[in-house]
Formats: sequence, C-alpha cells, structure tokens
Amino acid sequence: MPSARSTSNLVHDPALDLKDRVGGFWNADPCGTRYMGRAEDFAAHARVRYLLEPHIPEFAGFATARGLRVLEIGVGTGADYLEWLKVGARATGVDLSAASIEKARRRCALAGYSPDLQVADAERLQFPDESFDIVYSYGVMHHSPDTSKCVREAWRILKPGGEARIMIYHHPSLTGAMLWLRYGLWRGKTLRGTICEYLESPATKTYTKAEVHAIMEGFEEVIVRQVFSPGDLLLNKPSARFQSQLYRLVWNLYPRILARRFCKTWGLFLLISGRKPPIAKQPPR
Repeated sequence: MPSARSTSNLVHDPALDLKDRVGGFWNADPCGTRYMGRAEDFAAHARVRYLLEPHIPEFAGFATARGLRVLEIGVGTGADYLEWLKVGARATGVDLSAASIEKARRRCALAGYSPDLQVADAERLQFPDESFDIVYSYGVMHHSPDTSKCVREAWRILKPGGEARIMIYHHPSLTGAMLWLRYGLWRGKTLRGTICEYLESPATKTYTKAEVHAIMEGFEEVIVRQVFSPGDLLLNKPSARFQSQLYRLVWNLYPRILARRFCKTWGLFLLISGRKPPIAKQPPR
C-alpha cells in the first residue's frame, strides 16, 4: 500500500510544468539583457529602462520608501531593486529565475550594496503575514499561472495600511494587435491567445480594467492607470525574433504620433495601486 506522500507524488500538476517553462524562459533571457552591450553593463540597462518607461520612479515611489520594508516580486536583473536600496529602504527581492537573481546580486554588489535576494514562487511566498509596508511587482504577475493567487499573497504579506504597486498587461493593446496581425490573424487565433503564445514567456496573460478590479478584491483605494509601453510605440530595441530588414523598416516607419493621439486606450501597461485596509478584513478569496 503506497504511503500518502508517494501517492501525492503521482498527481500531475500542469501548473508546475508551466512554471518550469516560465522559469526556463527567463533563465535563458533575463529581462533587460538585450540592453546590456556587455555582460555587466547594468548602467546602460537602467539608463534605457527609465528613458523608455519614465513613469516607473513615480509609480514605484522610490523617493518615499526610506526605512520602509519593501518586497519586490520579480526583480529581474535588479534595476528597480537597486533603487530601493539606494533610497534606504529595507528591501527584499524575489524571482522565479535563478539566473535573474544572480545578475541582480552582481548589480548590487558592483554598486556597493548587500542585497537580500532569493529564488521564490510568487504564488507561494515564504514570508509571514503582515511583513511588508510595500509590495512592488512590475510586469511579472501576468506571467504566473495564477495571477490572482499572486495578488492574494501580496495582500497577505502586507501590513495593515500597506500598499501594493503592481503592473500587469492590459487587454486590448497595440502590442497585442501587432502580434495578432503578425501571428494570430492567419491562424485563427484570438488576440489574447496570440499574446499567450507570442508575448514573452509561455502563457502570458492580459487583463481588462474591470478584471483588474476583480483580482484586487480586498484592497482599498484601488487606482488603475493605463500607459503606453515601449512595445506599443516600437520604441524598444527589437528582440532576436524581429531582426530582418522588413522588421527594421516597420520600426522606422511606425506612426508613433498617430498612435499616441488616437490609440490612448490601447496601452499595454496597467499601473495598479491598492492599500490593505488599516483594520485587516477577511483575506480575498
């Protein structure tokens, strides 16, 4: 008769396979490495990041975080995480990708800081309840199989009155439309199905503003702000997939002025903030 433990090991969990694929994707290509001309050109990466996404410092609130306990979920190569350290926050960072964590550690060490970084699953964080003043996650939770569970974990580990600051991808977006025209239209795929398959790691998801409010259940003072991503306007450096002469021509001829003027509701980034009630209620479902 097999033990309970051995029986449980026979149960196959597709979500674990998906997480392995997501982790493998970011281990092979940690976020932002395309902007590093050299293996450790972290300054170049940060410079380009904040040039293309100038809203990040205000949204993250680096300047007001001195002395606060901060958890960054999905540190990538550590550009934002280092900013927390620079302002004097007591910052911890996690990422599913071990390769990303190593690059983030190296970035911090070269800058003269001792980081608190670890490999972790955002759906199952190993931190006690009510541990952090701020939970920050920029462009990460939509890659996890259960984004809602990531948000619930953020709620759990926040102190009463603490704030979550989260960026996830919006539906619909110009980025999604361009991917659909290239990969989805002629294959009969939906806009979301195309993004799931072709935008970054496997099974990437997008959300309407109404869906965001639903997954932010349990938070108060929820604010959702939509902005263009560099990809919406083709301001970003093309990835290895888009290096042909045709793609270079598209990048050069793209009508950015028209996109900014007439497609304001089609930005890819949703900047979300929400506060845990000062008197903690029941956790969100």
